[in-house]
Amino acid sequence: MISPSVALTIAGSDSGGGAGIQADLRTFAFHKVHGTSALTCITAQNTLGVMRVDALPPESVAAQMAAVVSDIGVQAAKTGMLLNQDIIAIAAAQIQMLQIPNLVVDPVMVSRTGAQLIDDVAIATLRTALIPLATVLTPNRYEAQMLAEMEIHTLADMQIAAQKIHQLGAKAVLVKGGGMAGELRSVDVWWDGQTLEILQMEVVDTKNTHGTGCTLSAAIAANLAIGHDALTATRLAKQYVTTALHYSLAIGKGQGPVGHFFPLLMINSAPS
Repeated sequence: MISPSVALTIAGSDSGGGAGIQADLRTFAFHKVHGTSALTCITAQNTLGVMRVDALPPESVAAQMAAVVSDIGVQAAKTGMLLNQDIIAIAAAQIQMLQIPNLVVDPVMVSRTGAQLIDDVAIATLRTALIPLATVLTPNRYEAQMLAEMEIHTLADMQIAAQKIHQLGAKAVLVKGGGMAGELRSVDVWWDGQTLEILQMEVVDTKNTHGTGCTLSAAIAANLAIGHDALTATRLAKQYVTTALHYSLAIGKGQGPVGHFFPLLMINSAPS
């Protein structure tokens, strides 16, 4: 009989299978962690873009979280697309009430191209209700600019932003460089109040990068669930995403996803 570690994803569904809970559950499975989910919204999307988004009732999100934790229990959780103020508020309340540990918050507010994804009221609730609960917070460049209230163009800017965002209450902040130019695309900055780290991996030349943010935060959560400390979990997660990018999937007519199940792909394929 096997009793695996358990992780919970609180996020939206991607009908194209590249991001959201689909990416999260595959990432959990790769790490031999049992994946559970609380669905926040349903999207109609593919590799070309998002055509429709339907929010679930906040009470449904809360019920899903309670059902999982009350019976199965979780060792870590992550949040992704929470979509609106009501869902953010109820998710934060449930995380506190259910005493969910090792929370990774992917603050899905702004896309890597700079497009705002949720309204200002929802962003304010994210800042005050959810971010202070985070073990690790993983903003991209544009989200970090919004949270730190500054422009980010250089590595020094990323470091300053990480320290400013940390003051919002998260235990650790990882400012991601995916939206940066040149070599900074592969550089993330870690700050936990004591340790300032530059985490750099190779730049993988592929257009198929859909779901990298979801995958990274899910991988951090999975590594926290199996007992790694936060910085080690983040380092391991970055290694996983980099390898998955080498085996990214050329599917659809647009931007394909990373290869979450790359050990299976490696059997008959060479990396790109």
